[in-house]
Amino acid sequence: SKERVEASEKPLIIQLADGRTVKGKAGVTTPLFVAQSGALVSKVNGELWELGRPLEADCELQLLGFDTLEGKKVTSFPCSSQFCQMWILTFEMVFFFIYLFLPKDTLSEYRRRGFTEVVTPTLYSTALWQRSGHWDHYSENMFTVTSEGSQTYALKPMNCPAHCLMFEHRVRSWRELPVRWADFGALHRNELSGALGGLTRVRRFCQDDAHIFCTPGQLEEEIVACLDFVRSVYRVFGFSFHCLLSTRPTPCLGEPEQWDNAEQQLERSLQQFGERWELNPGDGAFYGPKIDIQIKDAIGRQHQCATIQLDFQLPIRFDLQYVGQDGQLHRPVMIHRAVLGSLERMIAILAENFGGKWPLWLSPAQIMVIPVGGNSESYAKQVVQQFHEAGFMVDLNEDQGATLNKKIRSAQLAQYNYIFVVGDKESESGTVNVRSRGGKQLGRRPTEELLTSLTQLRDSRSNENEF
Repeated sequence: SKERVEASEKPLIIQLADGRTVKGKAGVTTPLFVAQSGALVSKVNGELWELGRPLEADCELQLLGFDTLEGKKVTSFPCSSQFCQMWILTFEMVFFFIYLFLPKDTLSEYRRRGFTEVVTPTLYSTALWQRSGHWDHYSENMFTVTSEGSQTYALKPMNCPAHCLMFEHRVRSWRELPVRWADFGALHRNELSGALGGLTRVRRFCQDDAHIFCTPGQLEEEIVACLDFVRSVYRVFGFSFHCLLSTRPTPCLGEPEQWDNAEQQLERSLQQFGERWELNPGDGAFYGPKIDIQIKDAIGRQHQCATIQLDFQLPIRFDLQYVGQDGQLHRPVMIHRAVLGSLERMIAILAENFGGKWPLWLSPAQIMVIPVGGNSESYAKQVVQQFHEAGFMVDLNEDQGATLNKKIRSAQLAQYNYIFVVGDKESESGTVNVRSRGGKQLGRRPTEELLTSLTQLRDSRSNENEF
């Protein structure tokens, strides 16, 4: 307007909320210039004002950071979106994204249970670990690297602080809860060399990690759902298990009343779950009680794989909040949850449990195709392609220097579930001659019929090898 043009570069006195005064020029000075850093939006005389919009008169200026509701809603201001993106980049939030490249069955099961798959960065500034409290208690077990400028970073040993960053990224409503995020990212822990052991204890591992943010009223239902997930997975493997309710240790963080309520909720969830459980006094985490699930391997050793932990401290440290039905800000409850735990350790347990004789659905070596005679190789390759397209792990033995018996024996020693022998007769009739890895001859079967039978056996996740 004409008045604004005439007022251009008029000296201004800007009163800040903390009592300071700043000099500026009308039509030139912006809240962004005054803020320099740490603010996302401003209030001028009590009204929201974009950081990039010039001030027009003497005013009272309030700079709002991300720790305010107005700051978290800053994306609604077009002029400040670029600055907001820079601020997000500082805290590495821009690198979070939805991750869909997982096995079909895994992804569909997680989706069915309301989880979203995410991937978070492997490397973080130590500022994150200081904020979460891990740096004070766990830094000796973390791998660190120092970049130019003496900035120290650490490989993540767990995913929970990253998921807290994601939750605090914007204002959450009670309607969004529970939020369930699953993360299969690689974790690194600088374990002592004497503590390492095969695949059961390694320094770099992956786990089926997940975190749930919910209201206190949703907690009991979420715990039961986690326990049901554990049961459904372990039932497939054929494992028996029992649960341990680990209560508050000494010392611990939080109020006694908070611990009492949490432990009672976990106990009610276990009673509703219906499986055998025991009390494990004093073995909870310092930040909250937990349920540990133990399984027994083939030689009788106990392994603690699955865990369900309540955490009241990280939501406080990261000031996590959601807007409740009453319009007020409330603190969510955080659940740490793993079903298999370390995937490497679970693979070791399964390898010992099955003695290398993997069931078809889990086997990395399902089918070996052995051609007999030069004229059958083309047909053998067709069979390989047919089963490969159906999702089977199938190989072809083209060793011209080995006898048929030697090829069969090699496939049996390699623990292939099934061995297909094909010759001229099989090629002409569209069949294969089937043997099991135990040496049982299952006879000649039509290829299409066999494909249907093995697909049904695989998809049933049966631990039997008969069809």
